[in-house]
Amino acid sequence: MQDTFEIIDKSPITNSELVEFIKSKDYTVSKETFQIMIDEESELLITSPRPKEEFLGSYYESEEYISHTDSNTSFVDKIYQRVKKHTLKKKLQLLNSFQTETKKMLDVGAGTGEFLKVCQEGNWEVFGVEPNKGARDLANEKLEKKSVKRKIEAYKKEKFDVITMWHVLEHVPDLNYYIKQLKKMLKKDGVLIVAVPNYKSYDADYYKSFWAAYDVPRHLWHFSKKSISMLFVKVHMEVEKVLPMYFDSFYVSLLSEKYKTGNSNLITAFWIGFISNVKAISTKEYSSHIYILKNKNSKK
Repeated sequence: MQDTFEIIDKSPITNSELVEFIKSKDYTVSKETFQIMIDEESELLITSPRPKEEFLGSYYESEEYISHTDSNTSFVDKIYQRVKKHTLKKKLQLLNSFQTETKKMLDVGAGTGEFLKVCQEGNWEVFGVEPNKGARDLANEKLEKKSVKRKIEAYKKEKFDVITMWHVLEHVPDLNYYIKQLKKMLKKDGVLIVAVPNYKSYDADYYKSFWAAYDVPRHLWHFSKKSISMLFVKVHMEVEKVLPMYFDSFYVSLLSEKYKTGNSNLITAFWIGFISNVKAISTKEYSSHIYILKNKNSKK
């Protein structure tokens, strides 16, 4: 077992020593319990010990891991797919709000390609990265060209107007390497969109170790606004805007309620999701955030 896991004892942002923050369980695949550590200076949370990179794939092998399938069978699946249709339109609107020359975009962690398909229909030139073969094959079937590749390195000579990462950065084993690659592939005045869960939200505080967005060990990192800003400052990028993801509090609460009690408890889950969004009006700490990042030297 020791050969399967690795201990992360230093922060990739500050190189500081870590202390324990909370423990959480893998409710999706292994049922194992994992430690979550904190770099108190940057507020970055880190899953440690965690599976070594070559073993991480086995923790995604579940029909319940919905981003790798187009499943529409269970009640939760149906909610997820319905909300996804609405959010896909909103995401395209966000991309169209940016002034770009060529409308060339890269979606990292493309899943089954639904977002790329919507962007393609919106006259964007689309490219994607998806490590999971099953999801990648589904994505390429939906596109005019087989433009979804396994690794980000496949595009190292390309330059994009917009790069998106929808709930993907928390899965990346080597944070510093990855954000350097993203910066290299972004045009000087390009836009990087990063969406991640926010462990400082009310629903995270309410559910604590049962909070579904910890999703250990698939989520290797857990972010706050401060940690995102400090991470990207290292590559001379800055957060230009932070947007809320309102639906996440409801979906995450639905899963968290199931983990905590064994039942979906729709009314309770909806109520916690609602309270989380209401409290975030003043705290600005939503269940998930979308960060709009640009190069520091780009024109405003």
